Amino acid sequence: MQQLSAFDAAAILIVLAAALGYFNHRVLKLPSTVGLTVMGAVASMLVVLFDRLLPASMLAENLSTFLKELDFHSTLMEGMLSFLLFAGAMHVDWSHMRKGRWPILFFSTVGVLISTALVGFAFQLLTGALGIEITLIWCFVFGALISPTDPVAVMGVMKRAAMPHTLQATVAGESLFNDGVGVVLFSILLAIALGTEPFSLSLAAGHFFQEAIGGAVLGLAAGWIAFQAMRSIDEYNIEVMISLAVVMGGYSLAMALHVSGPVAMAVAGLVIGNAGVAHAMSDVTRDYLIKFWALIDEILNAVLFLLIGLEVIALALDGSLILAGLGAIIIVMTARAISVGVPLKAMKRGIDMGPLAFPTLVWGGLRGGISVALALSLPDSPIRTTLLVATYAVVLFAVIVQGGTIRWLIERIKARNISDASDSAGVTL
Repeated sequence: MQQLSAFDAAAILIVLAAALGYFNHRVLKLPSTVGLTVMGAVASMLVVLFDRLLPASMLAENLSTFLKELDFHSTLMEGMLSFLLFAGAMHVDWSHMRKGRWPILFFSTVGVLISTALVGFAFQLLTGALGIEITLIWCFVFGALISPTDPVAVMGVMKRAAMPHTLQATVAGESLFNDGVGVVLFSILLAIALGTEPFSLSLAAGHFFQEAIGGAVLGLAAGWIAFQAMRSIDEYNIEVMISLAVVMGGYSLAMALHVSGPVAMAVAGLVIGNAGVAHAMSDVTRDYLIKFWALIDEILNAVLFLLIGLEVIALALDGSLILAGLGAIIIVMTARAISVGVPLKAMKRGIDMGPLAFPTLVWGGLRGGISVALALSLPDSPIRTTLLVATYAVVLFAVIVQGGTIRWLIERIKARNISDASDSAGVTL
């Protein structure tokens, strides 16, 4: 297969996303993220089946070569992610998010650490029982890459699920910040697993705070500079370009300074989406800016979830790996329930987020493209194969099953609470 240029690869993805998105809208009528992931996965499996029926066919090999040349990890982590995080953060209301600031802070830091530890220990027990040899440190690496909820996937769900504003902002805010924390934790644990960095709690903590706090400071500075520039003019074309400069320049600068780009973009997006939209823009500029970033968000989301589905072709499956993947789903969901449920119960006296909080935070805590990108960045080895299959199982379950049913779950809980309240009122009367 002739090597494709960057433009050719982008053209193929956009054409596929548009065609399959149209088919989903007209025929399947699934949520966009769910529909594109399902169709991408089904397309990959059909390609594999076609090649097995016709051994002379090179279709699967050509698709696999295309995906390798595309480099999912670099495409997402060094390109798409900055735009997606900024666009997502722009739509989070700071006033609602501030009410849930303590749960957000806890879930995005301590919650990730708790989940990483729980997943790591449980996954080693599971793989040991299946006869798959993986050392504990690599199980912790898996825990780090799979524990953070994916802001892109979560934001897609939040748009469709009608829930209280504070709870919605809490779920979205947690996903924006635990993503950056998870990437930092993953890089620390991966360096230890590869033996490139000796373990030192103080060194790891210093690296963690440099990345996380440094990213927040950079994002705040970039957002503030952009805010001041936007407030001094009234020209929507230039103000949209300023927002683009924040995203592209800010993310590149974060990587050069070795601070967290995801955290920087989340903070910058919050500044522009709240202070900027409220105090630095005319109505015309506000309309153009919001619509521009909404369009960017939709296009990149479509491409990302299509890629997640297509990457299924990269998996090498056998019986034990399939069982490891299914077991990983149970482990990750259980760890999520514990890392969310315990602090929610502890904070209930100070912050009661209502009956929707626990099921929404657990079932709405989706994993997505970032986990896949981190798993694909692992060095080639049998361990990588196992972790990649487990990651895909969790992500596909999250996007298709959790993402496809979260709205139904919230509506059922609301209806049950209304029914219970009516019954209680009837008994009182």
